[in-house]
Parts: sequence; C-alpha cells; structure tokens
Amino acid sequence: MEKPAVEKNDSGSFHEERPSSVISSTNAKLANPLAGLSHEQLMHGAREFAKQYDLEDLSEELQKGALIAQDPLAFERLPMLDDADRNILRREITHRWDQPKTLYYLVILCSVAAAVQGMDESVINGAQLFYPQQLGIEQDGPNASRNQWLLGLVNSAPYLCCAVLGCWLTDPLNKLFGRRGTIFITALFSFLTCIWQGVTNSWPHLFAARFVLGLGIGPKSATVPVYAAECAPPPIRGALVMMWQTWTAFGIMFGFVADLAFYHVPDKPHITGLNWRLMLASAGVPALFIVAQVFFCPESPRWYIMKGRYRDAFNSLARLRHSRVQAARDLYYIHVLLDAENKITRNQSKLVELFTVPRNRRAALASFIVMFICGINAIAYYSSSIFSQANFSDIQALIASWGYGMVNWIFALPAVYTIDTFGRRNLLLTTFPLMAAFLLLTGFAFWIPEDAGRARIGVVALGIYLFTACYSPGEGPVPFTYSAEAFPLYIRDVGMSFATAVLWFFNFIVSITFPRLVGAFRPQGAFGWYAGWNVFGFFAVLLFLPETKALSLEELDQVFSVPTHIHAAYQIKALPHNIKKYIFRMKVPDLPPLYEHEGTVGYDDMKRTYAPGGVGAA
Repeated sequence: MEKPAVEKNDSGSFHEERPSSVISSTNAKLANPLAGLSHEQLMHGAREFAKQYDLEDLSEELQKGALIAQDPLAFERLPMLDDADRNILRREITHRWDQPKTLYYLVILCSVAAAVQGMDESVINGAQLFYPQQLGIEQDGPNASRNQWLLGLVNSAPYLCCAVLGCWLTDPLNKLFGRRGTIFITALFSFLTCIWQGVTNSWPHLFAARFVLGLGIGPKSATVPVYAAECAPPPIRGALVMMWQTWTAFGIMFGFVADLAFYHVPDKPHITGLNWRLMLASAGVPALFIVAQVFFCPESPRWYIMKGRYRDAFNSLARLRHSRVQAARDLYYIHVLLDAENKITRNQSKLVELFTVPRNRRAALASFIVMFICGINAIAYYSSSIFSQANFSDIQALIASWGYGMVNWIFALPAVYTIDTFGRRNLLLTTFPLMAAFLLLTGFAFWIPEDAGRARIGVVALGIYLFTACYSPGEGPVPFTYSAEAFPLYIRDVGMSFATAVLWFFNFIVSITFPRLVGAFRPQGAFGWYAGWNVFGFFAVLLFLPETKALSLEELDQVFSVPTHIHAAYQIKALPHNIKKYIFRMKVPDLPPLYEHEGTVGYDDMKRTYAPGGVGAA
C-alpha cells in the first residue's frame, strides 16, 4: 500500500497528500448510489422499484422519497413536493426530538430490556454476601484460594455462556424470528432462569442456572441495540441506542434496591437463604413486561427488507415516521444502499467476511477496542465485597453499592446529549485517562491504616464514585452504540455478535479473576491492574477508532474505507496539534481532513453538517 506523502507548506503546517488507494473502489460503490443521477432517472428508478415489489400505490411517495434521498438538504428546491411535505421535512431538521409515539414506545421497551440486563448483572452482588457460606465455598479458611476461583466461576457463568454460545446465536435467531421474536425468546429465558437461580441448592446447580441465563443475556444484548439503531432516524440514533446503557445502569441500580429490600428477609421453614434467593429471582420480574409487550412494537424495517418483505417494511416505517413521504424516502434509500452492498458481497460465510473484507475488519477492530476491559464490571459484580474490605458493614456495603449504581445511572443521562454532540471518540479520549487516575486513587486508599477513622472508607467510596461518574457518559454508552452502527447492514448481525461476544468474554475474565486477583495482589494491585488497561484503552482509541457520530448507518462505509495505518499515522500527528489547540488554547493551523465527508478539520465536530432523519449525513 502506498504511504501518504507528507510535506510542509509555507505556513508551517503539515499537509498530507492522501493516496488514491484511500478512496478505494469499494468506497465508491458504497457512497450514496443516488448521487449523480438526474431527477428523471431517480423518478424512473422509484417507479420501477414500486412495480417490482408490488408498491404501485406508493409510486408517487417513492418518487418524492428518491428525490429527497439524493440530497436530503435540497428539498426546498424540489418542485414535486408540496407545502405540507416541505413543512414536515423542515420540522424534521428543527425539531429532531419530535417523533411518533410508536418510536418512543419502542424506546421504552428497549429501555426495560436494558434494565433487565442490569438487574441480571447486579443482584448477584448482594446475594454473594450470603450464598457462598450456604453452598460451601467460604472465602476464608484453608480452602480460600480454591473457593475464590469457584465464587468467580459461579458469578461469571452467564458471561461465559454469552461469549462462547449466547452471542453467536444472535444471527440464526434473528434470521428465524426477527428482532422482536429474538427479544421475546431471550426475555422468556431471562425470566425462567432467574426463578431457577432462586431454587438452587449447590454451587454447581447455581452455576448451571446462571450459565443458561447467558442464553437470555447474550442474544438480547446483541439484538436490542441493533433494533433501536435500525428503527431510529440518524439525528437521534446515537441518543436512542445509548438508552441501552443508560437503562442498563438503571437496572444495575435497581438490582441493588432489590438486594436491600430482601436483605432482612428471614428464612422460612424448610427454606434456607430465602433473602439471597429472592434477590436472584427478582431480576426476572421486569422480563415479563418484555414478553407481554414486544409484539406491540413494529418490526425493524431493515430486517423486513433483508427478507424481501417491502410492504411490511413500509408499514413499519410509516409507524416510526410522521409522514408517508418520510417512510417512502427511508424505504427507498435503505433499498438502494443494501443493493449496493450486495453487489460487493463475496461468496463467503459472513464470519469469514467479517475478518477478510478490509472494511469489515476495521469495524471489528474498532468494536473490539470499545468492548475492552476498563474495570467497571469488577465494581458492578463485587462492590459489596470491595466496600466490606474497606471496613463497611454488610448493610453499609450494600447501601454504598446502591450509591455506585445511582451515580452510574445519573451520570449516564447526559450522554443522551453528549454522544451525538461531542461524539463517541472524543468521549472515550476524555474519560479513559480520568478513569485510570480514579482507579489508582481507589486502590491506593487501601494503604490508609484501618485505625485512621473513616478516612479509608471515604477515599475508597470517593474513588469508586468518581471513576463511575467518568465511566457512565463515556465507556458506558459508547460500546453498544458504536458497535450497533459500525458494521454494514448485510453483516451487522454477525458483527454485533462478535462485538458482544468480546464484551461478555472480558466480563467473564473480570468476574472469574477478580476474587483471586484481590486475594493475591490485594485491592491495591487489583485496581492498579485495571488502571493500566485504561491507559492502554486511551492509546487504542486514539490510533484505531474512527468517529461515527451522526453518520447514516450505511454511509459509515466511507469512514471504514480508510486504511488502519493511515488513520493511525494521522492521529499521531493530530495529537500534539489538538493538545495545543484545545488544552493550551493556542492558535494553530488546521490539519487537512482525513475523511471525504468532513467539511472541517480536526476534532471540531460542532461545525459539521448533519442530514435530516432517516437518510444520513451530508
């Protein structure tokens, strides 16, 4: 591959002459297929599309939609549109949160699904204060080392299942049952296995129940963000998709509420450990809401198109958009982009193409990076034990853990705004160094002598809360949002399965190793270990993670057509430039843009132009 030539211009700034290989033939094929066509060609294509898919009653709307889709910001100049059409399209730009009630109902459903996920993760946190003693895996005594591994194994069982089996079922389940059907099946699994956990009587039995719980967690975590992304218009897509993390955080917090609610429940005759059993079973209750409500939402229009069910796709879009013109526009644009993608698809399995097609491989690398270890799961799964080691009582440890859950949720709320304003990449680059610093603060606090009053308790809690406050608007919502939009449509299910499998694999590693890590390295070493991974994460994001903010799901192909080594070289040069510009507030010449769609240079995303809902970015 030809390397970019770098020369210095008269003003002292560096100019990079990008080679033609950057704008590859694949990139050209995946650019807007409607660009360059005359209005007559667009209208003829829309009419033929209507005939081919038995949509002739929508021919006029599809012709209008094709004209709008070619240049979403040029609708004022289209003579075929009437005043009502123009008013709707204007409002789409000026009032991006004015969406149909059906779309918000779908968002509520996805949010409850995320809350189920959060409760599944956190209720074990309080239960582990009780069940190890009852099930014969006490954390002290002569078998402490062995039992620490067993505790980690039981706690990590769902994530092991997600990584090796559950996430990889996403593609076949979605093919057979659609997005809604997959969510229904996984929610049903979550409900049944939560009840199963509550009636176990040995650690292998509890391990088996929690392992099967992974069949409910894995495909759901891969499907729900994709479902939201495929139904939401681009200007608010990031905010709606990141609701997954916001309401996962709420579920984590509510899991601690359940732990506190059942903490003092006494045993009944012939029932030992009723309190921790109710804690584990409580996570199944909100899953029933998903089971009962999911089929009242429209199916993903993109999934219908992949199945050739264009009439159903239009009907879904009509429920998710304010007007038939908007629905027809999005239907036709999705179709032509999917057709362009299919023309470059090779005759290989999707899993093979995920790593052999350069565009897909770059998306997989970026998704791997955002799903990497940052240490939050050690706190989510073991905060009660951490606070206990800092000299909290058990009930105080649970209350402090609830505080962690509340901080996690509250600080995730601003990301609804920031994720589509500051961008995914900037949020990560800002928060990773801060998370590393606060993990070191938490670990070093354990060197404060126990007889120093409440100093150790206060600093440990402060470090955890500050770390969480940085995690929630950054590494919290970004991974699922980023992965849900990074892959092209034809391989998105497999790509999302890969991304979530990576996430759950690292969750499994954190969960199974943390008890033994603390036992061997003490809390100081354990938190220092995760701080180091956050430093690694900063540089990985800097070099290998492209920005995806507010680009259409399909037009992201242009971003991932830039070779990895060119992206990394550009960012190495941009780092000192942006430190001077944004930290030291120096006046420095702008760098040349890296991507074709960037109208400006550098990280100043606020100056970029956004396209109206459903079509993409200009």
